[in-house]
Amino acid sequence: MSQTTVNLFDMPIEQLFSRVKTNFRLYQYDYRKHTVLLNDDRSDAVGQIRLPLHLSLDDQLNITGNETLVLYLSIESGHAAICVMQGKSNVYHTTFSAYMTRKKQGVSQIKYLNKKGKSRAGSRVRLAKTIEFFERINTALIRLFEEHEIERIALNCNATLIPYLHNSKVACPFDKKDSRLYKIPLHIPQSNFTNLDKAVKKLMAPILFYESEHELMINKALN
Repeated sequence: MSQTTVNLFDMPIEQLFSRVKTNFRLYQYDYRKHTVLLNDDRSDAVGQIRLPLHLSLDDQLNITGNETLVLYLSIESGHAAICVMQGKSNVYHTTFSAYMTRKKQGVSQIKYLNKKGKSRAGSRVRLAKTIEFFERINTALIRLFEEHEIERIALNCNATLIPYLHNSKVACPFDKKDSRLYKIPLHIPQSNFTNLDKAVKKLMAPILFYESEHELMINKALN
């Protein structure tokens, strides 16, 4: 079965929530994923709606704020980007880069170390740059968390890099289980501001996902 994706940008969010409440009485709001699971009268899932991250709401889909302060963080080997959004307005952004990749093999020093361990001088230099890279990121994050009351933390980061973020000598201002964490559900080809900004803009629209077998029910309920 194929999955259908529909951008609901043109539908007023209050109208969308009203139709969900009326036609999917057993809906469930997932704060972590910031999605609404659409269930039929037998509690079977028929679709879901990914909600704009700048909106805050309660379990009854009542909007409690539309100017949510969200920190977006995207990290890959040697590149990182931070963006702070107040609602739909960008209030801060910055980028980081570091020499972390083995040029001939094209893999990060972290992945190489996991296989080979420490070796030559070049590897030690890349490892030092890796440590410094995450210290710089956390230093910037600490300042931003001091200056702003961050309500959500949208993160795009490979699992192999997470320990370096949280085990840095400069402590990360949020932990792995922070309730505000939101995994960015989009592919970001490279962690620079241009790509992160594109992801942020895509996350401003509600997106409906459903399997083709439920198309008639979904269209009747929401259109």
